[in-house]
Amino acid sequence: MTIAKRIVLSSDHAAIELRKAVADHVTAQGWEVVDIGPTTPESTHYPIHGKAAAEAVASGRCQLGVILCGTGQGIMMAANKVPGIRCGVCSDTFSARMIRQHNDANMLALGARVVGEGQALDIVDAFLTAEFEGGRHATRVDMIEADNS
Repeated sequence: MTIAKRIVLSSDHAAIELRKAVADHVTAQGWEVVDIGPTTPESTHYPIHGKAAAEAVASGRCQLGVILCGTGQGIMMAANKVPGIRCGVCSDTFSARMIRQHNDANMLALGARVVGEGQALDIVDAFLTAEFEGGRHATRVDMIEADNS
């Protein structure tokens, strides 16, 4: 029995259309998409959506997450407040690969007002196909995850 690859998607109102394009794209690649909205264009608060998606990943319900807002920055900051989440905002494929390979990122943030659909889908592909390299990077990830309170 194969466990489905499950990815959570969420956004604020600024990124609904791009989120739908990402959902279609990753579904075509065999991912089970958990799309937690929103579904209507009324103004909404990205911290709510970033946190909800991050909790889906942190709980293990989803392996990875892609979250979107106007710039990707705000929703990324909200997601990173959830313990166990390592989310980076990317506007290029190199960074998307590196956050997986070197930082074991489990979430990707995109800015719908920063990248177009074609570039966004390329970034998502780079993120999803990269694998954590471990080794010296594992020590650094452990340092990120350490409780410094």
